[in-house]
Amino acid sequence: MAILVIAEHNNVSLHASTLNTVSAASRIASLTSSEIHVLVGGAACRAVAEAAARIAGVAKVKLADLPHLGDMTAESHAALIVAEVTNGTTAYSHILSPATSHGKNTLPRVAALLDVAQISEIIAVEDVDTFVRPFYAGNVLVTVKSSDVTKVITVRTTGFDAAISEGGTAVIEDTSATPDAKQPRLISRELSKSTRPELGAAKVIVSGGRGLGNGENFQSVLGPLADKLGAALGATRAAVDAGFVPNDYQVGQTGKIVAPQLYIAVGISGAFQHLAGMKDSKVIVAINKDPDAPIFQIADYGLVADLFTAVPEFTAAL
Repeated sequence: MAILVIAEHNNVSLHASTLNTVSAASRIASLTSSEIHVLVGGAACRAVAEAAARIAGVAKVKLADLPHLGDMTAESHAALIVAEVTNGTTAYSHILSPATSHGKNTLPRVAALLDVAQISEIIAVEDVDTFVRPFYAGNVLVTVKSSDVTKVITVRTTGFDAAISEGGTAVIEDTSATPDAKQPRLISRELSKSTRPELGAAKVIVSGGRGLGNGENFQSVLGPLADKLGAALGATRAAVDAGFVPNDYQVGQTGKIVAPQLYIAVGISGAFQHLAGMKDSKVIVAINKDPDAPIFQIADYGLVADLFTAVPEFTAAL
């Protein structure tokens, strides 16, 4: 038996979330003496497979380099995963994917096709069939035990340290071709381009809330601070819904779950939906003019001040 990790990538580079998922798989592998295999599905993505092969602890990389997998639709990737599990030469006890938008969209389909339950967003491994996952926006931790022969699992990447990305010598093996299901077709994709770090992998994040007033203030006030710190920009749902920034900036229960070394919350009151996405940050700094804002209850450092005065002064002092 082996453990299958689904690689997260953009056909060009391997996403950091894959490294955290490999760490979760390594925890399971240490209890079972199983090998870890990484499945890379995409188009013209051999460079991704080569990067996956260098991850410490990975024994084999399965590469499905096919044109119809390049758009990353959940239907095509679910069919690939199921084909690999049911028709391949290796028996898999666990299938793990990062709990990203792609993973959350794909693995429920895999679980349904395999007629097993899915275990969502685990943050710890208790045993080969027992896992811990957050519930009620992280206010409750639930221990889940599965009796399914194949466990289908999404991994909350903030719960596991990243695996070492270099030093591995895994073999790359081409998988059997899976037919094009000819289901959904991608018509277009609009991507936000930024020179700043990717939000989910950033070590420092500067986030803003509705208190910034508008999108121009968001960029002019927080942008220089983020640039000086080499940080990613984040936002609350309220700021996203108000149109200040695109929705890929959103941190929270319905956005991205992050756990950077430093999280600076500016003009953020601290609604529990937002806290659910960032409360595991190592150091939290809050700037808000309301001394009773809930964000101060979890902040390591708090400054009660007008953000339009405090943030420029903070930036100038760096």
